[in-house]
Amino acid sequence: MESQVRGGTRWKRFAVVMVPSVAATAAIGVALAQGALAASFSVSGQSFKVTAQSLEGTGFEQYGAIDSGYTLTGDKADHPVAVSAFSEARIQKLCQSVVTPVPLFGGAVSLTLTAGDSTSKDRQVYAKNLYIDVEDLGADATFNNIDIGVAAKDAKKGPGLNQDEVANKKTNPYGFAQQAESATLTDVKQTAWATTAGTFKLPGLHMKLQTGKHECY
Repeated sequence: MESQVRGGTRWKRFAVVMVPSVAATAAIGVALAQGALAASFSVSGQSFKVTAQSLEGTGFEQYGAIDSGYTLTGDKADHPVAVSAFSEARIQKLCQSVVTPVPLFGGAVSLTLTAGDSTSKDRQVYAKNLYIDVEDLGADATFNNIDIGVAAKDAKKGPGLNQDEVANKKTNPYGFAQQAESATLTDVKQTAWATTAGTFKLPGLHMKLQTGKHECY
């Protein structure tokens, strides 16, 4: 079975009543020692933007969750997200940007990371056991052998639920989820709050810090 989707999603309701949608993409991540499950941590007061020319992944799963963290002034904050998980993913021409307000430097400082600018797979970004907490996404997407509406705990085609989220009641294991054997996304544009991965390889990584607002899109 094959499904093609183009468009965007914006999560404004509690994660356990998440509506069916497609939110699968990748971002610069954190390498975890165990590599089997996503991390449980408080997110910062800043989301980040990511673009990718293409993402090819196997073992896709998606379910709703809540990212708990802070605002930039230190107040507590919760963010409904769609957790998109891949057993493995390869990303071509990846860009990540985050803008930090700093009045002394023209109002803001931007950090931009790029990697994987190659058509050769061994020079593309590679991730294993990848989890992305997505707030907004736009892309062209193709999913192979997709199941939409499966209970989150029964989604078995990908790396599985983040059990820390289940234990802390940030994910409803009986809520809506979807899964697919593989997924291909092109012209990806996304906003995310967090990303974790068991392995994250970034050939040709380049980091740039500059004053002003400079984002991937």
